[in-house]
Amino acid sequence: MATWQPQEEGFKEICGLLEQQMSPTSDKSQIWQQLQHYSHFPDFNNYLAFIFARAEGKSVDIRQAAGLLLKNNLRSAFKNMPPANQQYIKSELLPSLGAADRNLRSTAGTIMSVLVQIDGVAGWPELLQALVSSLDSSDVNHMEGAMDALSKICEDVPQLLDSDISGLSERPITVFLPRFLQLFQSPHASLRKLSLSSVNQYIMLMPKVLQLSMDKYLQGLFLLANDPAPEVRKLVCSAFVQLIEVRPAILEPHLRNVLEYILQVNKDPDEEAALEACEFWSAYCDAQLPPENLREFLPRLIPVLLSNMVYADDDESLLEAEEDGSLPDRDQDIKPRFHSSRFHGDEDGEDDDEDIVNVWNLRKCSAAALDILSNVFGDDILPTLMPVVQAKLSTTNDEGWKEREAAVLVLGAIAEGCINGLFPHLSEIVSFLMPLLDDKFPLIRSISCWTLSRFSKYIVQGTDHQEGREQFNKILMGLLRRVLDDNKRVQEAACSAFATLEEEAAEELAPCLEIILQHLMCAFGKYQRRNLRIVYDAIGTLADAVGGELNQPKYLEILMPPLIGKWQHLTNSDKDLFPLLECFTSIAQALGTGFAQFAPPVFQRCITIIQSQQLAKVDPVSAGFQYDREFIVCCLDLLSGLAEGLGSGVESLVSQSNLGDLLLQCCLDDAPDVRQSAFALLGDLARVCPVHLRPRLVEFLDAATNQLNTSKLKETISVANNACWAIGELAIKVQKEIAPVVLTVVSCLVPILQHAEGLNKSLIENSAITLGRLAWVCPELVSPHMEHFLQPWCFALSMIRDDIEKEDAFRGLCAMVKANPSGALNSLVFICKAIASWHEIRSEDLRNEICLVLQGYKQMLKDGAWEQFMSALEPSVKDKLSKYQV
Repeated sequence: MATWQPQEEGFKEICGLLEQQMSPTSDKSQIWQQLQHYSHFPDFNNYLAFIFARAEGKSVDIRQAAGLLLKNNLRSAFKNMPPANQQYIKSELLPSLGAADRNLRSTAGTIMSVLVQIDGVAGWPELLQALVSSLDSSDVNHMEGAMDALSKICEDVPQLLDSDISGLSERPITVFLPRFLQLFQSPHASLRKLSLSSVNQYIMLMPKVLQLSMDKYLQGLFLLANDPAPEVRKLVCSAFVQLIEVRPAILEPHLRNVLEYILQVNKDPDEEAALEACEFWSAYCDAQLPPENLREFLPRLIPVLLSNMVYADDDESLLEAEEDGSLPDRDQDIKPRFHSSRFHGDEDGEDDDEDIVNVWNLRKCSAAALDILSNVFGDDILPTLMPVVQAKLSTTNDEGWKEREAAVLVLGAIAEGCINGLFPHLSEIVSFLMPLLDDKFPLIRSISCWTLSRFSKYIVQGTDHQEGREQFNKILMGLLRRVLDDNKRVQEAACSAFATLEEEAAEELAPCLEIILQHLMCAFGKYQRRNLRIVYDAIGTLADAVGGELNQPKYLEILMPPLIGKWQHLTNSDKDLFPLLECFTSIAQALGTGFAQFAPPVFQRCITIIQSQQLAKVDPVSAGFQYDREFIVCCLDLLSGLAEGLGSGVESLVSQSNLGDLLLQCCLDDAPDVRQSAFALLGDLARVCPVHLRPRLVEFLDAATNQLNTSKLKETISVANNACWAIGELAIKVQKEIAPVVLTVVSCLVPILQHAEGLNKSLIENSAITLGRLAWVCPELVSPHMEHFLQPWCFALSMIRDDIEKEDAFRGLCAMVKANPSGALNSLVFICKAIASWHEIRSEDLRNEICLVLQGYKQMLKDGAWEQFMSALEPSVKDKLSKYQV
């Protein structure tokens, strides 16, 4: 078969377009359209491969551009190409492994990695042969080209080289790994770097060949430890960090040497190498290895961390800190934000402290390491640390401001771990930090806000005596002063610190509400767009913290008019609405029925936004904007806040709207976050105005049940959690009307309870409660099946804290046992343990129901069987049951 040949005319045209595309003055969109037009020709990608591999007379830039365009096209087009074209492209690429120009070799490696991702290793056997023979050649270009391609394959799809391939006697990694290790000794830094980074990709997968070569690998790491190339030193540290995370036992015999080495690179003049070394300390502590091994290094390690916490001269924060607060933000200054959908129950996630400005660097990594070390070693690090901190703090000259700033950062970093040793000196620390809030350097003002907020829990604890109260008020006023700073960076730090203080102080803030609101609303008028979001957050946090205290005319007169002004000024498709919608959600929940006077326009606008977004989803042209589901999620959550705040008062608003139809559409949406918020609202509406859900009840119940009946449960666990809770809320309101879905729902809930390990705690609780509520309203349907689930169900019930939902679930338990007493007999021990989990049952009638159940079993178990049963129970359970007179 004749091989493909390019036509001169096509070759010239495509080269011309690529040339134009690179010119700074060209019309990019027109060239893009022409390239799109060409891409419909079946051999367009052959031309690109030819230009990339063979157009010797063209510049490297044009050839590289052809290669990158080819790579992008292959992702979508390769699978459907005629086999002859696939073969042509592959055969043209192989010689480029040894191209004289490094950029061309690198682009070839990138294209090869993409082809391996698409077609696997078996789809291109010639590639493996070419890679092996290039590595074994003595030509540096060939070796480097092959290593470049392999390092990209190892990074993108390492598992492909560690799998059995038909026609090959061994896995590809078995062939390559010994060659990689050999290259650790290469005189060429690029080969040392590429081979080391390739082996590092296999630490997590740990193929057999790496296990067997582990000693050789470690020898290689120690050989490269003092490599002249900083990127090699960085990769050696990266290997040690990964090994300590996944295979600490491998490093244990060499631990002293490794710790010495990491400590040395932590001072490396190359910041990236030092940063990688610094990651080791947190990784070591997270791996829960014996801290004693680190203890003797602390006197040398702590000063290194402290000196690395000083701002580097080129840190971009130094430039940002000079920015004037009256300059408007540019669009690119505003980071994307993420609204987390409403969730009914306890979230398992942890709230990380949002670091001010999120670029990871040596300074932040050192602070994080110090934070972790302080949590592991506690006050033991203070004798080494405090003299350095005090020396840095005592400098007063302008040149030393970065040292002073770093010392304040240190105090914040150790605030949790060393609190026992610091607590007796807390008032001294505070009196030291307070004047720094007014320092002339903005970054000292901002870090002092953060450090004060790290102590806020302990500052609030002291408010029960006069002195502590005065200190609290001083800090409160100091932070509010900084909230009105002219510097954007300080505004951001002060507002975030103030929000942290609000969370800790809660109702303690009530006496200061007026002055807090005045400052926050003043900031609201002063801030540019980016920091406005943080003010919204501080207002929302304040509402969550003080709740109903906010519901007083004098406070609402300060708070609401500016917010309503902003609300009226923003259009329905303006993303600046998001934080305002979230803020209103908190205010509506805090004010309760006090929000009624503001509710109608807010409710109506949410409905309008959801409707217009649902239109934009199918027809963006007539909507006039692009669909953005975050608008729907924020509006659903605000409607939930209204339902929670207004209670049955929301009924008149719902009755005049088409919310039921819109909500059903959202419950069926393809995006999990939309469904999650939709089911939260469904449950909230079921509580306060179920009558408006009745017309579509069957469809709502089907939609909710489908969320539980899925093989992808773990991926959409928050959706399932809310849907499960909503079914339970509907059940107690519509009673027997829920009967048609009861058994389907029960059949979904039972596996969740039976396989609870690894699932979210909240889903288990909501499943147990909903199962109980269904049993309460339809005991005749549920009780025949109860022996299948009684034990795991009772276990889940015993883990739930006392509240009204737990009462409902126990009503279901009693109703089922009444309907089928013998069915529960085998699980009586579990029932008793669940009953014993109550601290106190507030509801008299539920207490009586439980009494009747236990009395019933006492009568059923005759001839000493009951006494025998009771004597076998754990003493604590028996003790709890005694109050039921059995």
